[in-house]
Amino acid sequence: MEIDLLIKNAFIYNTYFKKFINSNAAVLGDKFLHIGKDCIDELKPKKVIDAEGMYVIPGLIDIHMHIESSMTTPINFTQAAVQYGVTTIVADPHEIANVFGTEGIEAMIKCSNVDAVDIFYGIPSCVPSTSKYLETTGGSIGLEEVLKLIKSYDMCCLGEVMNFKGLISEDESLIKSIIQLIKKEKPFMKIEGHCPKITGLDLSKFIYGGVDSDHTQQTPELLKEKIENGMFIEIQEKSLTEENIKFLIENNLYEHFCLVTDDVMIDKLVCGHLNILIKKAVELGMSVENAIYVSTYTSARRMGFSDRGAIAPGKKADFILLSDINKFDIKSVYKDGKEVFNGKVNYTQHDRCFPEHFYNSLDVDYVNEDYFRVPSMVYAGEVNCRAMKINSNTTFTDEVKVVLNSREGELEWQNSECCLVSVLNRYTGQKNKSFGLACGNVIKNGAVAATYAHDQHNLIVMGRNAEDMAVAVNWIIENNGGYCVVKDGKIEAGVELPVGGILSEERIDVLADKLKRVREALQDLGYKHMNEIMSFSTLSLPVSPALKITDKGLIDVKKQEIVSLFY
Repeated sequence: MEIDLLIKNAFIYNTYFKKFINSNAAVLGDKFLHIGKDCIDELKPKKVIDAEGMYVIPGLIDIHMHIESSMTTPINFTQAAVQYGVTTIVADPHEIANVFGTEGIEAMIKCSNVDAVDIFYGIPSCVPSTSKYLETTGGSIGLEEVLKLIKSYDMCCLGEVMNFKGLISEDESLIKSIIQLIKKEKPFMKIEGHCPKITGLDLSKFIYGGVDSDHTQQTPELLKEKIENGMFIEIQEKSLTEENIKFLIENNLYEHFCLVTDDVMIDKLVCGHLNILIKKAVELGMSVENAIYVSTYTSARRMGFSDRGAIAPGKKADFILLSDINKFDIKSVYKDGKEVFNGKVNYTQHDRCFPEHFYNSLDVDYVNEDYFRVPSMVYAGEVNCRAMKINSNTTFTDEVKVVLNSREGELEWQNSECCLVSVLNRYTGQKNKSFGLACGNVIKNGAVAATYAHDQHNLIVMGRNAEDMAVAVNWIIENNGGYCVVKDGKIEAGVELPVGGILSEERIDVLADKLKRVREALQDLGYKHMNEIMSFSTLSLPVSPALKITDKGLIDVKKQEIVSLFY
């Protein structure tokens, strides 16, 4: 019998026994035909790989991530991801949907025609993440848009449900209607969740409403409650802690979780992807066999991918050759039985693939220092203010009370312990102002601005003085979107993101170097965080605890209400 490929003398990972077996693997077409040492004489391979004792594992599967978080395009993203063994991803395009609605999703799908990685898309469920009363977006996803996506494209799942209040507290909310529509049209489609710090009856209501997974930051207590109530957990890097891994191992919970990346900045992506999480899980005590299991098989099973995630007859021939299983040293990667990475990194430049108007999407005026004059409720003297306290190891903030001085009806924020934060509506040309204060592990001087601001991607700026804030904002406008750090009136670092204000089509190593410089510039200004970029960009995310800011004002995340800057 003629076959396309024979891999011999390999230690092949058997998913079902969770162990390596010294064997051979035969590939016919794009699938595995046979695993074993028997009958090899009957097979006539067109190509033979002598693994010489190397390890063969299934291609890695990441079922919860956002390509836009890497600030690059799908084709550029796959150039980086495939070298780290990723052969299948499920992308939730809610970032570009917030900017352009279904047109943005369709553009991402059109730009995803690649061979090295299978890209499946989820339907963004919460665009905007809350409501038009709490934030302004460029696009929205309602029942009509969901139905269109279901009918027109092979959508993989319903993307993360973030509007927990709408699901558990409101009788007739949009998210309830969307889930009802999904259950009617696609009764077996998976519904992904986002439920940080939701427990007790609220958690039960969330699950009862149809959401049975979560990917947010976990603790052993949260893991226990969620899993014992039937939730599937998607562990991202910030939840890879010693206590969490110990809990999962001791309770043998490998069937109930997988590893995901969620958001990987481009300067981190060029250094690793899902492989980094596997190595970290092993360092924290998980066996390498189980770490492979929860980054291949449980991921595939969660999404209903019965054709991949294991090396067995009839499964897709997506696999990785590793010379050292403990170091996870990747020698080559195969997709559908064909080599897509040979150990040599080759980043290439690609032409524009988005509609022309995607490159000119900011409707906002230039500003000067006067823009950042903040009216106070007290003409002169001390005034109590709300502030977002930034913590170094999480994107969650705390609401704290700070005392600032007022003078002639204006808040003297520049002489306080706090940074000023403002969000400018970039979509409708409205000139409404929002102001907030940030303290804790924030910059000590200068300013930072970006249109990469979760999830609505308005223009957000934070600074210690009005002059630098104006320079940062105007640089963003001049470049049709991006990320910019300013000190003493000088641009310290900047990344142009002209595609919808959130993506770049530059070669990814060039883009990664620019973002690395932004990160280093933020550190030089005193920003102390495990991920400075994500920390700043999520100050505008009104579904992430506890106090955040949008173009509408300060948001009490738990109450889902706009609150005053002043007590």
